This record gives sequence, structure tokens and C-alpha cells, in this order.
Amino acid sequence: MTTTPTAHPRLPRLLLTGAAGGLGKVLRQSLRPYADVLRVSDIAAMDPAAGPHEEVVPCDLSDKAAVHALVEGVDAILHFGGVSVERPFEEILGANISGTFHIYEAARRHGVKRVVFASSNHVIGFYKQDAPLDAHSPRRPDGYYGLSKSYGEDMANFYFDRYGIETVSIRIGSSFPEPANRRMMHTWLSFADLTQLIEKSLFTANVGHTVVYGVSDNAQVWWDNRYATHLGFAPQDSSEVFRAKVEAQPPVAADDPAAVYQGGAFVAAGPFE
Repeated sequence: MTTTPTAHPRLPRLLLTGAAGGLGKVLRQSLRPYADVLRVSDIAAMDPAAGPHEEVVPCDLSDKAAVHALVEGVDAILHFGGVSVERPFEEILGANISGTFHIYEAARRHGVKRVVFASSNHVIGFYKQDAPLDAHSPRRPDGYYGLSKSYGEDMANFYFDRYGIETVSIRIGSSFPEPANRRMMHTWLSFADLTQLIEKSLFTANVGHTVVYGVSDNAQVWWDNRYATHLGFAPQDSSEVFRAKVEAQPPVAADDPAAVYQGGAFVAAGPFE
């Protein structure tokens, strides 16, 4: 696996929401070189600040006033907070929809001009796995979670057009230590490649609203990043090293959503009644 270089551009104060989540815990470590102070936030319990380079600020994203206080004094925002799995709409609404609005409104009020938004492959999850896609392909969300991320991309467009706040929306594939199944052989994004992509998203000039697929240099991918080449993202890792382990698993049925749709099982989650 690759390692992050030792020399980095830096920001005075960088905000990471969702810092208690799976990716948040990883990024809390890997992003330290990119800011003099990393402000980390979540509604869930977090470890104490590791030193003067960190600020731990609990925050409920559905609380507009709390989010506005959270954003004060930061130079850029990594918005990774929210519900990260398919759930009833009412559970998605507060953090993912209202919360994203609160983040952008706070950015506008406090003059923050760069957001990196953790979007998701689930904004296009209802495409079949034989459909090659790029950032201009119409969105086809596969559930309430995917809908919330599609809304977030629209919010990013609006706040750039109206207020000049630039965003890179990263449609994260499957970012885990290793791919867990055959579908993830296509969608896997290593932690090192994710960190590199965030660096490019923070420090590349004139991104407007850029949509980029967050995926490593896998042997077979469904997504074309032709409209994000200005970021200079060059993934270094590949799921191929895990192929033998993954293919030793029993294959799923041909009509299983995990074998049919890019969003996998998310297309069949619910209804929640």
C-alpha cells in the first residue's frame, strides 16, 4: 500500500464532520499534516483532543445554531457527517438533508469558500453494473441515503452559483481496509487514495463544483473521471491484490442486487414500515 508524502500544503484550521464514523476515525489521523488545527466534530462520542493541533467539538448537524458555531473560524470544511447507511427517511432527514443545508449556510455566513462533500456511489446506484458512467450521467439514487447525497450535490451547485462557495463532491465507492466482495472489487477506494483525493480537493484552484468518483486504480471500474482531471487525482492502490481472497467466496445468485446494480444491496433496502 502507498503512504502519504511528508510535505503538504496546510490550512490554518480545517473542520472534519463525522469524525467518530468509520472514515472519520481514519481521516482524523491521516489529515493531521494538512492543517495547523484540525477541528473534529460528531454527535457520537469522540476521543479527546490529541494535542494543540486538534479541537474536539460535539455537534448535532440538525441543530442550525450549533452548526453555525461549529463552522466559525475554519478555513475549509470536510463534510463527512451524517447517516451513512440506508435508513427510514425520517432518520436521514435531520443529519443528511437539514445538516448539509446548515453546513452550507454556515459556510456562507462565515466566509468559508471550500467544502469537500462526502457524496456516494449511491447517487447512481440504480444503474446496472454493465453501464459505464461519468460525472454527467443522470443520477439514479438507490434509496433515501442516495437521495440525500444527490440533494447535497444540488446544494453544492447552488451555493457555488449563488455565493461562489466551491465544492468537490466525492462519490465515494467502498472505502474500507480491503474489498469485502466481488462488487467492491470495482468500487474499492483505499484509505491512502481517499486521503490523496481529499488533498487534491482542498488545494486545487478553481474547482467550481466538481464531481469526482472516489475509486482506486482497480483493474475493472464502472466510473470515468474525465470531468475531474483538473484535480490531478492519481490513485496508487488497486483491489487486484485481494482478488484471490474475494473470488474464494461463494458467488451470489445472478439476480442478487449485489450482482446486478452498482449500488448493490441498497437498491432493495426497505421499505421501512
